[in-house]
Amino acid sequence: MDLYQQLGVKRGASDAEIKKAYRSLAKQLHPDRNKDNPQAAERFAKVTQAYDLLSDKDKRARYDRGEIDEDGNPRMPFGGGFGGGSAGPRSGGGGGGFEGFGNGFQGADAADLSDLFEGLFGASGARRGSTGNGPFGGFGRNRPPQKGADVAYRLKVPFVDAATMKDQRVKLTGGKTIDLKLPKGVEDGAKIRLAGQGQEGPGGRGDAIVSIEIAGHPFYVREGKNIRLTLPITLKEAVLGSKVKVPTPEGAVMLTIPKGSSSGKVLRLKGRGFTGKDGSRGDQLVELAVDLPAGDEALQQFAERWSGGGNPRASLGV
Repeated sequence: MDLYQQLGVKRGASDAEIKKAYRSLAKQLHPDRNKDNPQAAERFAKVTQAYDLLSDKDKRARYDRGEIDEDGNPRMPFGGGFGGGSAGPRSGGGGGGFEGFGNGFQGADAADLSDLFEGLFGASGARRGSTGNGPFGGFGRNRPPQKGADVAYRLKVPFVDAATMKDQRVKLTGGKTIDLKLPKGVEDGAKIRLAGQGQEGPGGRGDAIVSIEIAGHPFYVREGKNIRLTLPITLKEAVLGSKVKVPTPEGAVMLTIPKGSSSGKVLRLKGRGFTGKDGSRGDQLVELAVDLPAGDEALQQFAERWSGGGNPRASLGV
């Protein structure tokens, strides 16, 4: 089964179609929803590996050209040896291919798990472990023991936690919990590898691959390393100037509103944004929005008597 079949899409599918198919399958097969179904966990890992390769434009192009196999490994010129005394070598990658995933999703030796592979992916995957019966049977088959399968996880990180790089507690399959340190420059979709936290195999444990999803926020918006906040202020605060409390990811701080501030004016709080890959911290941009109360008679009477203000639309030619 090739990578496109794993996701149930046709070759030539768009990036959006591939992403949509993966999200649908991942939702169905996620280990949290299939705690009593180990086959679903295996399938989830395969589907995630297929998406990881096909979502990488360079790897997808190499795969489509036949330069790498479903595992992300370079295709062997002889496809794994001569079988049954055939007249010549078999082309391509042989009959399937589940020797291990080049980008980290490694399975146990196919010869040991042939029944499982056949049940999940068809008999062709199980045959990959065969050594052949011809005069050269077993050519190129002396491989070291394979590590266990990698296990994929999705972790939704609160917006403020991502901005402040707060450690996240992750519960792994089997009930083990660990504290995960977020990397500098963490982005939505980033992947973190936890060595030795995957499934057991003849060559040791595989890894856990944690995909990060940064949650949205009620009033913060991310702009690269910066975050933006729209801050309501009163007319009096805008006209006369004031010091007001402003929320930040680390807690509220005092901000000085200059006299005569208008809606749309942007003030900057240094070092209150996200941390970049270089370790520098972005800023928090505070956009002012003058809030006028409805039905305030004193304000209405003042506006009726006030003749100032000029024409704020003159720059628009009207």
